[in-house]
Amino acid sequence: MSSDFFTGMATGLTLIVAIGSQNAFVLRQGILRQHVFALVLFCALSDALLIAAGIAGAGALVRGNPALMTFTRYAGAVFLASYGALAALRAWRGEHLQLTQQPAASLQTALLACFGFTFLNPHVYLDTVVLLGSMAHQRPAPGHWWFGAGAMLASLGWFTALGFGARYLAPLFASVRAWVVLDGLIALTMLGLAGLLLAS
Repeated sequence: MSSDFFTGMATGLTLIVAIGSQNAFVLRQGILRQHVFALVLFCALSDALLIAAGIAGAGALVRGNPALMTFTRYAGAVFLASYGALAALRAWRGEHLQLTQQPAASLQTALLACFGFTFLNPHVYLDTVVLLGSMAHQRPAPGHWWFGAGAMLASLGWFTALGFGARYLAPLFASVRAWVVLDGLIALTMLGLAGLLLAS
């Protein structure tokens, strides 16, 4: 197998594993065991689509369209700040979710939220379409597609581990304090990312 594949996998993991809104959302849903398979599949397919678009040349289009980046920056900041405020409110109230309860949100609601964390975040475009796309094109054909395939597999592996591995944290979340800490960290992550978007 081409060494470009393993380089793409390592590069993809480096970018994807960083703490972000999408990861925090998948982690929380994984702990609750709510729509995990659908969310993991959505995140992995979204990354694959964006990476493929970058390799196909969409990265140049994104770099050359400041209006698109400005729109996603402000829309993403509002979305992240809103979700962060809700997480902060949950932490303040000390809401304790029972892991055996019925799903608090429908599949459609969960997917819409995940859509927002994915496609209303300009950093996602910069990481996948622009950065990975540019790095892939540093390799002669067909190496750039091997690089992309490695990055796509890294995304699939990471979200699978995050979503389905989160259930092993469930015993830690039998207490109110654990949920307060998790929602507090999610709130800080979302609000911090919203602030960074507005400041960029």
